[in-house]
Amino acid sequence: MTRGKTWWKSAIGLVLTAVMLFPVYWMINVSFTRDQDMRKSPPDWFPVHGTLEGYRAVIEQQLPYLGTSLLVGLGTVVLTVALAAPAAYSLAKLRPRGGGALTFVLLVSQMIPGIIMAMGFYAIYLSLGVLNTVSGLILADTTIAVPFAVLVFTAFMSGIPNELLQAATVDGAGVLRRFWSIVMPVSRNATVTVSLFAFLWAWSDFIFASTLDGAGAQRPITLGIYHYIGNNNQQWNAIMATAVVASIPATVLLVIAQRYVAAGVTAGAVKD
Repeated sequence: MTRGKTWWKSAIGLVLTAVMLFPVYWMINVSFTRDQDMRKSPPDWFPVHGTLEGYRAVIEQQLPYLGTSLLVGLGTVVLTVALAAPAAYSLAKLRPRGGGALTFVLLVSQMIPGIIMAMGFYAIYLSLGVLNTVSGLILADTTIAVPFAVLVFTAFMSGIPNELLQAATVDGAGVLRRFWSIVMPVSRNATVTVSLFAFLWAWSDFIFASTLDGAGAQRPITLGIYHYIGNNNQQWNAIMATAVVASIPATVLLVIAQRYVAAGVTAGAVKD
């Protein structure tokens, strides 16, 4: 009886999943479609006469942009974790004065539209002469990721048993040693979660990239796709192939990191 009552729920779930994933499938289908078959009516639901011309164009023209996005994403992850983890440790365990107000400010900062921040960064970068640089993009993307990262780290670190830190204190560990040797290893799942979202934000960023690095030689892949559409609006197989290749790193990271994101931060930290 239970199976009879739930089969329709599974069917609805499959239908909704298929609807949501259909654009992804069509992107892959078009990436293998020949130029002469692009405007067929009705279109081919499968790449019957598939071609790799689009992927050859990606390797020849878009590979440097992919490298730039990878560099920006990894730099954003490193800087975000380096800034957010100590700040969250202070809020969660050291309880400084004004911690509640700082948490409120972090929440408010999440409500600021990205375009407003981009214009502010543009004025600052213009005066400093760091427009169209990878380091400038890393710093800008980090400002989006850090508030979220601090909140996530704080929630995770608040659940760490104080007995762990007290035992380390008895053994002579100072604040920094407790943070590095106790808090960070236990907060592995939080670190993976923060790193994943920071990388995805930096990888998919378009507002900061178009505002702060629109004319630079080291453009991220989002700008590469944007300019590629403008310059080659007839070669949709190459455009879709670029989108497919750009989706692979994010997809791989999501598959690898999903179990860490879902796991509890203190699982197994204290033995009964």
